[in-house]
Amino acid sequence: MHNPILKIKLYILVITMLSQPLKSVAHNSSSTNSYALVDSNATCQTQHLYSNLLSLSKDYTLFGHQNTNLYGVNWVDDAFNSDVFEVTGSFPAVYGYDFLSIGIADYFKEERSATYDDFIEYTKWAIGKGSVVTFAWHQANPVTQDSFYDKTPALHTILPGGDNHEEYKQQLDKIAAFFLKVSPYPIIFRPLHEHNGDWFWWGKGLCTEEDYITLWRFMVEYLRDEKGVDNLLYCFSPDRSRINLESFSEQYFYGYPGDDYVDIFGLDNYWDVGHRANNKALELKKEDFVRSLELLNDLGNTHSKLTALTETGLEAQTDFNWWTQTLLAGINATRESQGIAYVMVWRNANREREKKEHFYAPYKGHPSEHDFIEFRNHESILFESDLPSLYKDSLLEPTK
Repeated sequence: MHNPILKIKLYILVITMLSQPLKSVAHNSSSTNSYALVDSNATCQTQHLYSNLLSLSKDYTLFGHQNTNLYGVNWVDDAFNSDVFEVTGSFPAVYGYDFLSIGIADYFKEERSATYDDFIEYTKWAIGKGSVVTFAWHQANPVTQDSFYDKTPALHTILPGGDNHEEYKQQLDKIAAFFLKVSPYPIIFRPLHEHNGDWFWWGKGLCTEEDYITLWRFMVEYLRDEKGVDNLLYCFSPDRSRINLESFSEQYFYGYPGDDYVDIFGLDNYWDVGHRANNKALELKKEDFVRSLELLNDLGNTHSKLTALTETGLEAQTDFNWWTQTLLAGINATRESQGIAYVMVWRNANREREKKEHFYAPYKGHPSEHDFIEFRNHESILFESDLPSLYKDSLLEPTK
């Protein structure tokens, strides 16, 4: 962060945020609708966020964007910018980041456009403006120290007693230190995602289901019980492309560590919203998208969990009415499909640096810009400027 004036403004904003009084709310009280959190000692702010997202999800959906302020299609090195902001005049309500970008392991350096300390400031900045922050972790292969796409069998080596277990704990220590620096304010942590696919080293067929569950439980217990991290909401997010809708419940729970280890039921779904490998007719894909949300929300209600569309999007925005005719129409199709707390689209890669058309939100001048603005203005969709106070006990109405 190189602009000293903006940095001073950021610190003033964060100090103001931290000085706001917050009431304590009893765990499992009526304000959380008896939705027990993984961490019974979760900070008040973490409890309030969960409760308020739960309340909002009945009528509203927060919009999120991965790496929204790290770079855009046509810009870099402006941490207070966003393609979303340039098009709509508001930042997203949910900021998605990844520990890959922070450098927990020494690889994939081209992804890094900010330092560890920068990410602390960005997280506090986003929360200070009232938004939500979620972190994923595209973890390097522990055996080869190569990409997360390296399929060398590795998960068993980081379990207790494994050859790489101590090194894994050292990485968790770095992550824990990060979380503690922004505490008491919460972060949604979404590790080991899309594990029912076979493209990451922690995926199905590259480790056993039992080992996956053991790793998830160890990770939660280590962060919560050993490191004292009490400001996390843990999100479980399999991939829709590996789930048959006719057996959704059974297949969704592949690798599920149990209700005591998960706060949010997520779903990564590119499959039904325009993925090029899905050869179904457009209308059938749209029907499947609605059904996937209905089934996800049904599981959330049954298990008393918040739900979210944790990754989605149409790469390069080739359908210029995608925002209203596919995403918005699908979310609002039925009362049962409306229950997700937030939707997160993937990042906008920088065209000059990465030499590819890889973006999931429109940039200024893109043909889908006007449809995106219509999506943003819909009464059920919340961007940052629409949010009520999510970190306080009392929930205000959205500003829309």
